Amino acid sequence: MADPSSYRPKPGQIPDSPGVYRFRDEYGRVIYVGKAKSLRSRLSSYFQDLANLHQRTRTMVTTASSVEWTVVGTEVEALQLEYSWIKEFDPRFNVKYRDDKSYPSLAVTLGDEFPRVQVMRGPKRKGVRYFGPYAHAWAIRETVDLLLRVFPVRTCSAGVFKRSEQIGRPCLLGYIGKCSAPCVGRVTPEEHRELADEFCDFMAGRTGTYLRRLEQQMKNAAAEMEYEKAARLRDDIEALKRAMEKQAVVLADATDADLIAVAEDELEAAVQIFHVRGGRVRGQRGWVTDKVEEVGTAGLVEHALQQLYGEEKGDAVPREVLVPALPEPYEPVQEWLSDRRGSQVSLRIPQRGDKKDLMATVQRNAQQALALHKTKRASDLTTRSRALEEIAEALDLDTAPLRIECFDISHLQGDDVVASMVVFEDGLARKSEYRRFQIKGFAGQDDVRSMHEVVSRRFRRYLQEMQKTGEWVDGDTPGDTPAHEPVSGPIDPDTGKPRKFAYPPQLVVVDGGQPQVAAAKRALDELGIEDVAVCGLAKRLEEVWLPGDDDPVILPRTSEGLYLLQRVRDEAHRFAIAYQRSKRSKSMKAGALDSVPGLGETRKQALLKHFGSLKRLRAATVDQLCEVPGVGRRTAETVLAALAGAAPAGPAVNTATGEIIEEEGTAGTAAAPPERGKGT
Repeated sequence: MADPSSYRPKPGQIPDSPGVYRFRDEYGRVIYVGKAKSLRSRLSSYFQDLANLHQRTRTMVTTASSVEWTVVGTEVEALQLEYSWIKEFDPRFNVKYRDDKSYPSLAVTLGDEFPRVQVMRGPKRKGVRYFGPYAHAWAIRETVDLLLRVFPVRTCSAGVFKRSEQIGRPCLLGYIGKCSAPCVGRVTPEEHRELADEFCDFMAGRTGTYLRRLEQQMKNAAAEMEYEKAARLRDDIEALKRAMEKQAVVLADATDADLIAVAEDELEAAVQIFHVRGGRVRGQRGWVTDKVEEVGTAGLVEHALQQLYGEEKGDAVPREVLVPALPEPYEPVQEWLSDRRGSQVSLRIPQRGDKKDLMATVQRNAQQALALHKTKRASDLTTRSRALEEIAEALDLDTAPLRIECFDISHLQGDDVVASMVVFEDGLARKSEYRRFQIKGFAGQDDVRSMHEVVSRRFRRYLQEMQKTGEWVDGDTPGDTPAHEPVSGPIDPDTGKPRKFAYPPQLVVVDGGQPQVAAAKRALDELGIEDVAVCGLAKRLEEVWLPGDDDPVILPRTSEGLYLLQRVRDEAHRFAIAYQRSKRSKSMKAGALDSVPGLGETRKQALLKHFGSLKRLRAATVDQLCEVPGVGRRTAETVLAALAGAAPAGPAVNTATGEIIEEEGTAGTAAAPPERGKGT
């Protein structure tokens, strides 16, 4: 725990102007980003008597070891820079909105030659137009199914599209009239793009003009006695109207607006957003956040606006944003939104009428979301804090283990031995820092040797990174105080991102009992690392083993600490099994190519990736094989000769297990053999 006075800037050093500031911890990680109209006034408030600070602010300033700032010209620039740094550094003490990427949207890939309509999750990509997000993926699929009758746009994946293109036959949707089948040339790229643009116009709310045009075409067809065409147009109109009925009219004046509501308590807050376009609710999303900083409703609204519109431009930002409380001051935020849209945006609190009634509905949704979230045990900040404290007490640690790393070994009867490393920070998974390892040679003969190797490799990399950053030089002992000042810390100065393996954990958890714990501890001792605790969690009785102890530590079944250790262990096991399965699948597919002389692993995988399966590879010609990078004509002829002499296409059998292997990787129905990790 650091003393804030040790890194407090000198009087008069902080400028009295707008800017953005960053707090860093002892490892150089950014742990908090903030903006201020006056940097001097805001930063001075952090260095007062700790007793006067909010509990979470106190935790932040005692965790930090330095503070830096950047001066900007206006408050709008400060808002933009703050958003950029939060996205880049993901500071642990800033408001974190979870579940944002779990809400599906309807996406049209306008950047492709033949645009595709699909359900898409995750961060937005360039060249893709989004509608939504929606609460459920099935709602999107129902709407799309109705609209494909009128706008037969491609919905198939790239693989299906390429296959139909190769065989010259469309998929089922092409036969039943729900796809214009551009894969076989029924429409030109220009005609298909026009269909996609009309689909986007309809989803964007410009429905009236299109419906009137269809109705006029229907009347003209009936007048010319083209009754089949008129009937088809009538059915198209009904399909469009049914799709529109799924989106209720909530505002009679065809308003384009986003409504944001917040429900909060002392620890957490839930944010709900309704997207209204053309007076209809086009999408809904919601977030839950831990209030890791002292922030009120106005601050939560400002963070939500940054999250919503930080990467949006143009029509994606509505003309009107309705909120329960205005940021202080709100003018820079409103100016920032107007700049994102390219025209004036109104940011205000609804006072009366339909908009106030709809805001009350959004508020009820936020309250229900918060109540539901509070029932989820793993996401409760108080519960996570209690779990870390229980682990520290049970293992006799000086401080709570804010960073936990867990290792697991997985293999199939001694083959394809792999290991996983998962990372939990503050009781939550940090998947960007997961790592996986291949284990070869004698170490794969047993789990204990494998555990020793993987822990050694992880912390050997850590020591190498420390030497790169100048934390110590040759001759220093890793456990000693560095003989000189660090050069750059664990942050790579070229990329501004953390170096791999640069941060040590406070606790290493291994999946196993006393032998695995002893192996991990021995690996740390051999490297001279003494400040990292080690424990193991055995599956049979969920016992916690410590190095050198003859008896395990027994945590109560209701213990939050045991629950957290189980989640960490299970996540490591899942990650290891997934990697082991992928390696086994690749090795089985490539097995038929092992007999080809001079064909290495890289070219084997390139061939399989290019053709998709051994069946297609066998059916290929020499010229087609030569299209694969690195494969010449002589190699292609050798490969085809070897495959011709191999077993004919059909069910492949793993001779070790008797398992039937489906070459396509999708149609197999045989049960997979049991994977064996620790304790399975």
